[in-house]
Amino acid sequence: MDKLRAMQLFVKLADLGSFTRVAEQVNASKSMISKEISRLESELGTRLLHRSTRNVQLTHAGEGYLQRAREILAKVDDADNFVTDLQHNIRGKLKINAPMALGLTDLSMLFADFMHAHPDIELDIHLGDENIDLVEQGFDLGFRASSTPIDVNYVGKALTQFTYKVCAAPHYLAQHAAISTSQDLKDHNCFVYSYFQHKNIWPIEDGIAVKGRLRVNNTQFMMASIQKGLGIGFIPDFVCQSAIDKGDVVEILTDATKPKLTLYALYPARHFVPAKLVTCINYLEQWFEKKN
Repeated sequence: MDKLRAMQLFVKLADLGSFTRVAEQVNASKSMISKEISRLESELGTRLLHRSTRNVQLTHAGEGYLQRAREILAKVDDADNFVTDLQHNIRGKLKINAPMALGLTDLSMLFADFMHAHPDIELDIHLGDENIDLVEQGFDLGFRASSTPIDVNYVGKALTQFTYKVCAAPHYLAQHAAISTSQDLKDHNCFVYSYFQHKNIWPIEDGIAVKGRLRVNNTQFMMASIQKGLGIGFIPDFVCQSAIDKGDVVEILTDATKPKLTLYALYPARHFVPAKLVTCINYLEQWFEKKN
């Protein structure tokens, strides 16, 4: 039995949940796939999954085996990539995770330039603000904008810095009490970003607890409500600067102390970093140097 092949089929089966879909993907018969999985179970001396007419379900042993099989297959891929990269073959796919707002602003321009410069590299980009495990989800590269140190499980390259701004529409300010200090925010409708590390504590001066009618997991959605004059937001400049330049919103508390946001490029710590990823990271650093 080709154990590596059996592992690959088992992982595909766990991901797709169907012998039929695996058979279609690898261009083989369902019976062959079933026999390979049965041989694997026989060699291991345990059942890895429960079969039914509609789907498959992992056993407890199967769940543990799946995690370890993924790690082994990832190392095999690393070995294959190592040989390819020795030939300076800068090509292949990069799976990238990035925050939604950054992905729709600065990073969209960056990766458009990158694709033009490196036509043999294929990008698979996922935008989202939730905190995910890059290794578990199979990402080669991730971006995080943070005012605190990053997760030590990753290698982090600092690329650039952004600033926070407190913003409101002119007509909101005209209709509500004046704001001269951060303490005045307690009496206003202040929006909260769901994934903000400080929750409803805005890190202005010594920190100020705010409350309001909107909690949302996307800063661009929040920005639309701010522009409508519904409340106040604590927003990174890459989201709000264009609205400020147009006069749709104004920055308040400009002299108050606020943290800086550092944008990091993160990738899993490992001995071998594929040349395509090294090329991408070097490009990122140079792109932001020119932009700044």
